[in-house]
Amino acid sequence: MAGHSKFKNIQHRKGAQDKKRAKIFSRCAKEIIVATKEGGADADMNPRLRLAIQNAKSQNMPNDNIARAIKTGSGEGQDAASFEEMRYEGYGPNAIAVIVEALTDNRNRTAGEVRAVFTKRGGNMGETNSVSFMFDRLGEIIFPASVASADDMFEAAVEAGAENVESDDDEHVIYTAPDDFMAVLNALQEKLGDAKQAELTFKANIEKELNEEEAQQILDMIEAFEDIDDVQSVYTNMSVSDEVMAKLEAAE
Repeated sequence: MAGHSKFKNIQHRKGAQDKKRAKIFSRCAKEIIVATKEGGADADMNPRLRLAIQNAKSQNMPNDNIARAIKTGSGEGQDAASFEEMRYEGYGPNAIAVIVEALTDNRNRTAGEVRAVFTKRGGNMGETNSVSFMFDRLGEIIFPASVASADDMFEAAVEAGAENVESDDDEHVIYTAPDDFMAVLNALQEKLGDAKQAELTFKANIEKELNEEEAQQILDMIEAFEDIDDVQSVYTNMSVSDEVMAKLEAAE
């Protein structure tokens, strides 16, 4: 489990360094647009929109951008594109399972771009559900370690209905069943303040450990996927040792 958590950390740091702010804002805006179209423009009555706004603010997205995305989603904006949620699955180098989530207004374009990355990076795109059996669909809520001790966080999370908690020196990661996600998030935020990050995620239940060279290949593939404008999230079942993690961090 530790390998997964630390790998998420390095992905986050690498992403923060490499992504352009405009691209991050674009991804946040798409999620807000879809959430608004799905459940309306009132965040108090639309949990998905409320979460999308919170995550956008955690990325320092300006309020004007958030308001513009809500208007677009409610049909008031000039560029009210119709976005679809798409999921692509396949294998990367060294038989690493990969899931790519996208929001797109042109599924043929996005499928072609995702397939091209799989192919160019030594992998292959499979059919729907070809690798998803290696992952659990879970709610994931992250708080800074400073908000509570590991014991207090575990107690609060279990009381709120969470399934599991992983804590280290930097953060607490709380996992929930998908149907319990918003209820647990609301309960914990009422007690501890805003979460650092909260989303529905895919967490590997079958991991494969890689050496430094193999891990770098997967990181490069993830970066190529994230360069596609329509891609929102990338998940893998890659795991690395502390020693390899230190080398990857040093190479950044």
